[in-house]
Amino acid sequence: MNMNFIDHRSRWVLASIVVAGATVWAASRGARAADATEAKRPGEPPVQVSTAPVRQQDVPRYRIGIGSVTPTYSVTVKARVDGQLDKVAFTEGQDVRKGQVLAVLDPRSLKAQLLQAQATRAKDQATLANARVDLQRYTALIAQEATTQQQLDTQQALVAQLEATVKADDAAINYAQVQLDFTTITAPISGRVGARLVDPGNIVHASDATGLVVINQIDPVSVVFTLPEDAVQDTIQAVDASKKPLLVQAYTRDGNTLLGAGTLTLLNNQIDTSTGTVQLKASFPNAQHRLWPGQFVNARLFLGTRVQALTVPESAVQRSQSGVYAYVVDEATGTVQSRPIAVAQIQDGIAVVASGLGAGQRVVTDGVYKLKPGSRIVEVARGASAPAAGASGARK
Repeated sequence: MNMNFIDHRSRWVLASIVVAGATVWAASRGARAADATEAKRPGEPPVQVSTAPVRQQDVPRYRIGIGSVTPTYSVTVKARVDGQLDKVAFTEGQDVRKGQVLAVLDPRSLKAQLLQAQATRAKDQATLANARVDLQRYTALIAQEATTQQQLDTQQALVAQLEATVKADDAAINYAQVQLDFTTITAPISGRVGARLVDPGNIVHASDATGLVVINQIDPVSVVFTLPEDAVQDTIQAVDASKKPLLVQAYTRDGNTLLGAGTLTLLNNQIDTSTGTVQLKASFPNAQHRLWPGQFVNARLFLGTRVQALTVPESAVQRSQSGVYAYVVDEATGTVQSRPIAVAQIQDGIAVVASGLGAGQRVVTDGVYKLKPGSRIVEVARGASAPAAGASGARK
């Protein structure tokens, strides 16, 4: 055999062995480096969240409805007799008292009618007096049999007739006096007058539709509001359970400013089928006139208090297709778990939890969207930005 061929073949085999060994060594070194890198790599970083404790506290129960302020009483003052308006005795927008003079009509024609009725009664009274004297004479004559029984009976009937006439005259005088009194127009209620609707000098009639002025009683004032029909039973139960009228508060439309506190005076006796709501009314003291007729308000009807209820911030309550839940912090492991809960009510940013949580537990209120059951967490101040919190964590 050719020795040159053998040497060439040996060199080729030796080179192949060297290359294979180098490849295995490189692969082994790369694996060891990867294992070392993996060993040095930290686990999944904790999620930055804000938490809050489950608190036990008294929570008021109330329902909120949209309403408007209305006068307790509203009266359109009208003339009750025809005549010329001589005088207006009020200033537009002033407060008036019941019985205060508001206007005066020309009384002359009605005074004349009163005098005429009084004169008629005087004449009839004189005639009656004469008839009574004649009756006395006939009574004396009948005892002497100097007159007939018929004449006596006739005279007695005449006296009775004249007595009835005098009574009719008295009624006519009273009517004329009342009509004359109507020329002085007084306030039927206490309240605030509005704009003057008729100027002095105009002829007014009892049949006029507009009247002279409108008086609204605004202290106390009423608020009429509506609630959904499902609030009817709650309201009835609250009324039956309470020893005093239910409290109602009136707020501005934005719900930020309290305008007054009053009491419930009416739960209407039927539900409006067209809207599915029930009408309620409350009365408010209004000495400062913070409530004004026609003003729209938010009415808050208090139904009672949930004593020592479990509460969490509203932001802790999460919803999914499977129901309502919250993320509860496991203090021992620093992780969170999803916990199904039942919510009785949510108001003013506070959720009342009926079941699923216990007092003292902590729930996640911010950063929930990053969580899943078993996630590790680190708490940051509520509202802190994620980059700032992350930088702080890195420094630690």
